[in-house]
Amino acid sequence: MIYDIRHVTRFDYGRQVKFARCNLRLKPVDWPGQRLLSYDLAVHPVGRLGPARAEAGLANVTRLVVDTPVRELSIESVARVEVDRLVPMPAATDPTLADIAAMARASSDLSPTGPAAYLYPSPLIPLDREIADWCAADLDPGRGALDAAIALACRIQRDFAFDGTATLVDTPPIDAFHKRRGVCQDFAQIMLTGLRAHGLPAAYASGYIRTIPPAGQPRLVGADATHAWVLLWCGPALGWVGVDPTNGIWMAGDHIVMAVGRDYGEIAPVDGVVLGSGAQAMDVSVDVAPLL
Repeated sequence: MIYDIRHVTRFDYGRQVKFARCNLRLKPVDWPGQRLLSYDLAVHPVGRLGPARAEAGLANVTRLVVDTPVRELSIESVARVEVDRLVPMPAATDPTLADIAAMARASSDLSPTGPAAYLYPSPLIPLDREIADWCAADLDPGRGALDAAIALACRIQRDFAFDGTATLVDTPPIDAFHKRRGVCQDFAQIMLTGLRAHGLPAAYASGYIRTIPPAGQPRLVGADATHAWVLLWCGPALGWVGVDPTNGIWMAGDHIVMAVGRDYGEIAPVDGVVLGSGAQAMDVSVDVAPLL
């Protein structure tokens, strides 16, 4: 499947700002099962774009500098991505959770895709005993890694309600866990907490998911959004396998990976500093259109 993705971020600063410097992580990364065919990034009305280095995780980072006074700013990212990724199938030959925990501890791969960096707590996803105990029902060390991963993702999808008003971007995982409500970021963080607490290498994936409208209804342009899910490292043979606890499904042909890190703080689509005295308002519009 080939997708055209248009991601527009608009800022209204209330008053003119004199200077802004932002990191943009909007260009999809190279990842197994997907290929970036074309990409364009534009800023209006002003702004200088240049390369920047990813400080952590796996992301294509662009530095945006605005040194001309502006009140409003628009960042438009346009990508065409080909996705050819099969649905994972658990098998009796899969490594167990104990196997992958041991392989991760023994790994000397310190690259952004190596398992070692994803074994431990991160600033936004601390270890929590209550969440770890709840997840333990699906994480028996002798269980096949893929079977355990999809079981935990499906239980989160069943037991938690999607509620866009229940949490904020900085809500700790334990707060969403207690509410049993939240959004994709919350469900991913809860699952990551449980996996890492059991010694398993798990990463936060940010990107897009194709949404399918109800039967007979047109697809709404701009109504999609960025999405978050979980990657579990399942050993050298299987590599990173994606599971989506918001929907209780595998990462497959409908998911497009934009960036991978320990938590949202490492791979936020846009972050930075702004010098101004007004109140900032942000609006995001995402359109993921399949080309049939």
